[in-house]
Amino acid sequence: MKFLPLSAIAVVALPSLTPANAFFAPPTSSAFITTQPSSSHQSTHAAFRVSSTFLKASTTPLHDESLSPGITAIDTSLPSLSPLFSSLRSLPFFRLYSCDMLASCEYIPQELFECYTESCEIYPIDDDEVPMDLKSNDFNEHEFELDGWARWDMPSDDYYDTLQFPEDYTGYDGSEVWGFIHNRIGFHEEEALVRDEYDADSWKADFNKAVSGLHAMVSAQVVRGMIEKLQDTGELDPESYQWTDPVEEYERRLGANGETPEAVENMYFTMMLLLSGVRAARDRLLQDCDSGSIGDAEACETLRSILTHPLMDDPNIDAASRRLKDHALRDTNNLWEARMRTRDLMRIMNCVQCNKCRFHGKISTLGLSTALQLTLGRQGMGGDVAKIHRVELAALVTTMGKFASGIE
Repeated sequence: MKFLPLSAIAVVALPSLTPANAFFAPPTSSAFITTQPSSSHQSTHAAFRVSSTFLKASTTPLHDESLSPGITAIDTSLPSLSPLFSSLRSLPFFRLYSCDMLASCEYIPQELFECYTESCEIYPIDDDEVPMDLKSNDFNEHEFELDGWARWDMPSDDYYDTLQFPEDYTGYDGSEVWGFIHNRIGFHEEEALVRDEYDADSWKADFNKAVSGLHAMVSAQVVRGMIEKLQDTGELDPESYQWTDPVEEYERRLGANGETPEAVENMYFTMMLLLSGVRAARDRLLQDCDSGSIGDAEACETLRSILTHPLMDDPNIDAASRRLKDHALRDTNNLWEARMRTRDLMRIMNCVQCNKCRFHGKISTLGLSTALQLTLGRQGMGGDVAKIHRVELAALVTTMGKFASGIE
């Protein structure tokens, strides 16, 4: 029996916090979270420290043991790979997105939600901060494909900056949206999927597993955001934040006995799909570097360091894409259902009423869609990287960075 290697999070000096529930995620893991009493029981401030300890195994067995070597390769590589994403996210090519923040929700009847924290809001940057070449490329590349993969918003003059508005714990409850994604966009109608929605012998189970991995990544970011806010302020106001206890939220969303026991395994699965997607786009990204589209020589050197990292050529990370492709090649006539659902994944993000959450949700959804597009194409043989747009390349690499952070 193989077991899932996981990062351990230690929350130190954690006083009693108000329990709760969180933003945009369910899901899975089994890292151990330890608590110790504060030296001053009178203090309302909690001092948090996240340890860099890594567990070699947990009590959560892998459902798909073929993923084990790839998981080990990822865990081994992240300490040297993750810092590179911090440098990369400062480049306009990877941080600027023209995004429709006013689009209406078309899937769920909703009452207007007022986010009670300032961290929910984002604002477009000034026009002169958007490189003209980048804006021109986005306008020229945008096209409508009737049966395409996820469609990005129509480009406009409004660009938003992931560096200015990074991932954050906003207190927004996205459970209704996630419920719709898992129950209505995911695949459930076949008997095999009823028995095992993530690891049945079908590309539809692979799709479900990838979407669950996306959710798990968001859950990890939420818990991390909670800890960072507690480090900064010492407490979370329960009137503004529905969930205030990162230990409880970690166990609920990502724990072995939580809402989705496979969540962490699924997060690694999706990370492998993204790694394979970035590798498929490597020559295209290097070509854009050489043309000056991505940035100066220093910026391109950072990107090259990621694209040439040993993990990118480790055959063990192919387990997820190989599994997906093998399943898809047995059912090529129905892959239109995958394309339709990635389009729905993008559009359901318009039902997210926290603007920062909507912004990052759209980028992550497009990143996953691009990885699927490069892996499958139209008939399961892979997509044409020459047809991938700037915004898709940027979202693909950015989302891989989000997963690296989430797994850590």
